[in-house]
Amino acid sequence: MKSTDTPDVAWTSIIDNRKPVFHVPWRELWHYRHLVDMFVRRDFIANYQQTVLGPLWYFIQPIFTTAVFTVVFGIIARIPTDGLPAPLFFMSGVVIWNYFQSCVTRTSSTFGANSRMFGKVYFPRLAVPVSVVISNLVYFFIQLLLLAAVFFFYTAQGVSLDVSWRIVVLPVLVLQMAMLGLGVGCLVSSLTTKYRDLSMLLGFGLQLWMYASCVVYPLSQVPEKWRLLLILINPMVPVIEAF
Repeated sequence: MKSTDTPDVAWTSIIDNRKPVFHVPWRELWHYRHLVDMFVRRDFIANYQQTVLGPLWYFIQPIFTTAVFTVVFGIIARIPTDGLPAPLFFMSGVVIWNYFQSCVTRTSSTFGANSRMFGKVYFPRLAVPVSVVISNLVYFFIQLLLLAAVFFFYTAQGVSLDVSWRIVVLPVLVLQMAMLGLGVGCLVSSLTTKYRDLSMLLGFGLQLWMYASCVVYPLSQVPEKWRLLLILINPMVPVIEAF
């Protein structure tokens, strides 16, 4: 940085808040990629440190949630699953929703939880939430392997399940979820610095969002006159339905 004692030295960087509304410092994030990598490693190690089961929680949570959904919505409520085995249908919704929910929840506390670090040293603030999205991606792929195991189990049992060429759009769906989770999380994080009540409402709001996102029921069960409206106002519906 330039000092008053050396007026002939040019500025090396300028920090201000005068940025375009949709400005994203991609070049700066790439320059600090090693810091992002360090944050990812920190999150991955710290999440299940001093736990008895450790990484097994990545499998336990979707298995138990799927079991509860299968009993409540599949057996008791008898919600159709468009011809798919109920456990496979519910697990697919749980796995993909877990990734989005985790991105929103963990990025929503970015600015509050890291305020001390932000005040001591400069680095692109998006490095922290971006690292959260990337570390959650590791958990997502671990649970995706579990979903694949359930898929092949039903295939071995003679259930007709078709994997078409459309599976190539999976990276696009994951990227769409990651960007949406990052954006919603950062928006909530910036608002909670002034309105603390939002942090209390976040869990409740995400739970309602899940039930409005075709996680426990297929889009075909939504009345036809409401389908287009649901897709337009809820960006997670087409992602989950496509998944």
